[in-house]
Amino acid sequence: MLKAQIIPVTAFAQNCSIIWCDETMEGALVDPGGDADKILAHSEKLGVKLVKILLTHGHLDHAGGAADIKEKLGLPIIGPHKDDKFWLDQIEEQAAKYSMAGLRCCTPDQWLEDGDDITVGNQTLSVLHTPGHTPGHVVLFNKDHKVAFVGDVLFKGSIGRTDFPRGDLDTLLDAIKDKLWPLGDDVTFVPGHGELSTFGAERRSNPFVGDAAMRARAR
Repeated sequence: MLKAQIIPVTAFAQNCSIIWCDETMEGALVDPGGDADKILAHSEKLGVKLVKILLTHGHLDHAGGAADIKEKLGLPIIGPHKDDKFWLDQIEEQAAKYSMAGLRCCTPDQWLEDGDDITVGNQTLSVLHTPGHTPGHVVLFNKDHKVAFVGDVLFKGSIGRTDFPRGDLDTLLDAIKDKLWPLGDDVTFVPGHGELSTFGAERRSNPFVGDAAMRARAR
């Protein structure tokens, strides 16, 4: 069974997820944006053996702690899609602008492509390339437990910003409609910030990408 524990990190209260297979106790970190010692202490308390670092996209609050954790534990950094390299390469520059000390640039050991699979113990995460917030953003989906780690693509009652370099609103809306909604209304998603929700709840009421909003946009 796939288990998860959310740890808010950085001044942006980003949802870093510790995920693990309860049969093997092997686990991974999804978007360790900072506060590496805090994340590792929680992982140790849970008894999780971390084996990899997974990044949904290259923004500093999602990827800024990956280099430190890689150095401390020798873990590979996997993801995001290669189109987010320019974001990963400027983490330290961005961190200085926000006075967020300790965040570092990183280079993934493996870029991800749409349709890839990632294993964590006996559990599998499917990769969906979902650009719009950033060009290389990916979503990680576990079919067996109907849970998706969506980074900053979708939030409870909102969607990711598209005013950053190489962001695009239409691309983001298409990614949500074409890649996420077909996974099923009963899928629970873990956003990069804020509370969990389901795809069904967002289709019913999200003012940006809900069914009613998309019908109005198509007129």
